[in-house]
Amino acid sequence: MSIHFHPTIPIIEDNHDANSSSSDEDEDEGENWDDWISDSAIQHGNCRSLFDDKVGSVEDILAYDKVTYNFDINEVCTKLSLDVHGRIRLINFIRQTKPSPANVSLLTGKESFFLSDDFLRPVLEDDPLLQYEPGDWTDSEDEGSLPTERRIRSLEQKLAQTQRDFEEYRKIVNHHFSLGQIAESSSEEKSNAVSSQPNRDDDSHYFESYGANDIHAVMIQDKVRTSTYARFILSTPSVFEDAIVLDVGCGTGILSLFAARAGAKKVFAVDASNIATKAEKIVKANNLDNIITVIRGKVEDIQLPEGTKVDVIISEWMGYALLYESMLDSVLVARDRFLTPNGIMAPSQTRMMLGLCDASEIVKERILFWNDIYGYDMSVMAEEVYQEAVIDVVGSHTMLSAPCIVKDLYLSSVTTRQLDFTSQFRLISSVDRRTKVTAFILYFDTFFTASGNPVSPETEVQIIHENEAVIAEVWPLGGRPAPQRRMSHQHKKGKSLEGGEVAKAEVVTSFSTGPKSIPTHWKQTLFLLKEPFVVDEGFVVHGHFHCRKSDSNSRELDVEVHYTVQDVGNQIQSQDVVVAMFKIQ
Repeated sequence: MSIHFHPTIPIIEDNHDANSSSSDEDEDEGENWDDWISDSAIQHGNCRSLFDDKVGSVEDILAYDKVTYNFDINEVCTKLSLDVHGRIRLINFIRQTKPSPANVSLLTGKESFFLSDDFLRPVLEDDPLLQYEPGDWTDSEDEGSLPTERRIRSLEQKLAQTQRDFEEYRKIVNHHFSLGQIAESSSEEKSNAVSSQPNRDDDSHYFESYGANDIHAVMIQDKVRTSTYARFILSTPSVFEDAIVLDVGCGTGILSLFAARAGAKKVFAVDASNIATKAEKIVKANNLDNIITVIRGKVEDIQLPEGTKVDVIISEWMGYALLYESMLDSVLVARDRFLTPNGIMAPSQTRMMLGLCDASEIVKERILFWNDIYGYDMSVMAEEVYQEAVIDVVGSHTMLSAPCIVKDLYLSSVTTRQLDFTSQFRLISSVDRRTKVTAFILYFDTFFTASGNPVSPETEVQIIHENEAVIAEVWPLGGRPAPQRRMSHQHKKGKSLEGGEVAKAEVVTSFSTGPKSIPTHWKQTLFLLKEPFVVDEGFVVHGHFHCRKSDSNSRELDVEVHYTVQDVGNQIQSQDVVVAMFKIQ
């Protein structure tokens, strides 16, 4: 699904009847709007400070921010000559990005977010500041010096424009951000609906799906995945020898078995699905039950013996598009509950990569296929394909740009709150002739370091090509030495015997799920475009990438890609910002 936004241009109309009509329309729809943002929200103490968690009425909070932070939102809006949309964008920008008051005071009004519809979306639901209308908004012209009739007309025009602005904002919120349902029922109806709905269960099906054999066979047979974990665990004795290890979402226990072979003195293997029973039998069959203890349960609920802390947490938590299934949330809970202060997360870092893609073959298979079925038009079957991300494999030749990082997760410090995010991107077309972009492509790169530190920006991910002997690296065959692959290195500074600084290389183990690598079970995530666009060499596609957990199921994702296209002369092909929206489910 895609929509277009265009900049709102205030227009002063001379037609007084039009003003009256706009006012009438506002009265007709005002009741629904007030259902979403109640006037009582302004009067009661549910307005939050722009810079901390202080709560009070709008007037009290405005005064609090002025006294505490020397910041007056009304003065800033006046100084920057902001209209209603500009004020809303500024408030949401402050709430989302949390700048300091001093930095906000340095804004000029020309920043890109003042033109971005991303910041029309409320950061706080029912935010009273978004509907608060200061009483001192005036034009730069001195209205006191105008004749009475002209001043009245000017005020009527401004009132009508404000009503139109709020109506447009209401439509954007209701239709484009799925908040319209909030305005369809009274508070009593909503209360009754909530009380009658059963508690939602996002977990049962998820854990049940991991109880079957097939899914574990697919994961273990993914040689990029399994051999990379094995290579890191078995070749990093400084991390695993005599260590206490926690394996989150252990499945069959394969990572726990690797850790035991690497010299771990104790491994706790945790899984909430039925596979835990088989994992326990696997451990016993390999005579490792004196080292590995399998625990059935959610890592959020389990307890380790006598408050044990662990030195290493290993987990293969990644899902489609990296964050699908939301298993990382559980891994971060395990980190905060059980990992020692200097403990290691494995993997230590993941990067979500976005690029331009020619997915014409996928379009043929998934969409154009339906146009003619034995002479019948079944194209209606293809409509939902544009609303859902496609998980499939494409070749490296389909990449039409170098990838760009839209999310870099450092596992030792990232928080669950940061897993819902918005990031900017800029993609430069690398084609040598005019080519149609039919999709955005998303994949992820994964890194392991013995120190647990993030890799340097210039570190390249290791690409595994077809026919590479990755399995033989871990298990040499026929008594022959294992072939040695080139490893990535990053340089760290250390101390020499003379006291000077020397550079030492840290080995980085990594793998990619992108098109350049042999396919993994994660494949790639394709966002097919209902409105493809043509690029030539040097064209720039830039915008914002939004990713958050779905409201209907926390293990699914809602993604929005907001973008515009510029040619080599930096000319924008269309003033519209195209917004493509997808579900990953």
